[in-house]
Amino acid sequence: MSSQGPLIAWCVIALASFGVIARPFRLPEATWAVAGAVTLVILGILPWSDALNGMRKGVDVYLFLVGMMLIAELARLEGLFDWLAALAVARARGSPQRLFLLIYLVGTVVTVLLSNDATAIVLTPAVYAATRAAGATPLPYLFVCAFIANAASFVLPISNPANLVVFGERMPHLAEWLRQFAAPSLAAIVTTYVALRLTQRRALNEEKIESAAVKPRLSGGGKLSAFGIAAIGVVLIGASALNFPLGLPTFLCGVVTSVAILGLNRQSPKPLLMAVSWSVLPLVAGLFVMVEALIRTGVISRLAEFIAGRAAQSEATAMWGAGIVTALADNVANNLPVGLIAGSVVANDHLPASVTGAMLIGVDLGPNLSITGSLATILWLMALRREGIEVNALRFLGVGLLVMPPALIASLLALW
Repeated sequence: MSSQGPLIAWCVIALASFGVIARPFRLPEATWAVAGAVTLVILGILPWSDALNGMRKGVDVYLFLVGMMLIAELARLEGLFDWLAALAVARARGSPQRLFLLIYLVGTVVTVLLSNDATAIVLTPAVYAATRAAGATPLPYLFVCAFIANAASFVLPISNPANLVVFGERMPHLAEWLRQFAAPSLAAIVTTYVALRLTQRRALNEEKIESAAVKPRLSGGGKLSAFGIAAIGVVLIGASALNFPLGLPTFLCGVVTSVAILGLNRQSPKPLLMAVSWSVLPLVAGLFVMVEALIRTGVISRLAEFIAGRAAQSEATAMWGAGIVTALADNVANNLPVGLIAGSVVANDHLPASVTGAMLIGVDLGPNLSITGSLATILWLMALRREGIEVNALRFLGVGLLVMPPALIASLLALW
């Protein structure tokens, strides 16, 4: 690489990252990620072999995403999420505060077992439909879908694709994961609930809802979907406990469950395949290629050396610094590329577990600050736009500033 190569690479990556976040000309996020990757190769900054190697590093993530998207969309098409949201409204018995808590609990379970993207994609429309049917103002409850999608995303390795990106082949055993992240996850979930509930207290106190308007029913296909999700949860927890890569089991579970339910219901797979957001795959692949270019420029190795040096001086300082800086970086460059960079740093050096854990917490929880922080939040915004609801950046930031920092501090304290 020439002396100008690193500078050009950084400029291309910065522009592509901006495109992914801002979506100029309303082009899909994947367009900008792929364009950035292709530009790096055409300019000779990154050889084709290295670009392909970068994409190959994401195979486990691609398989995980496909499996999760299949089962999540199948559950949506079969009405499982609509039933869960409607059941929450019915159980609220006319209390907005109880409804808020129940939707938060449903969102937590969906995020933990199906990933944060599933919460954003399929639970958000279900909550909107159920709250409208109950005569409620949807937005306070829709905020729940956005914030719990990130707050509960490090309970298990399967709760967020970013977890696979950060740890990769260094993924801890399930027992070690729970030992390290159970308390921080609980701190994040509880603190996020309290802070979010306080931000919405006025709207909820003025709210009146009709529980009689909701009659939850679950179809046979919905019941099969629920059983399939439970089976997937068992398989993935077992795979994680055995330290087996999660991508292939997730993919196989998603395919087998989909084939079984479609076969029993004698349904065409076309609606399911059309509903899946396939553009996520080239988006992630493009990001992997751009991170590979950063590795070649030496940025990753220097960053790893810097963090290792700080950890050698003071592990506590390195832990807090890594967690806070990573969390803030999510909102500048989105948590997918930040997670990929964090994963490369983790792979470059044997950092203390507290430092790598803090980086993961920053990657997963940091996006609750702004609408550009994570793919899940972007997907949540897209789901809202389909329902005619607009949440601008300042409004989300106003809530995020009150919700994310306390949750991040509580999680890092629990980690330490």
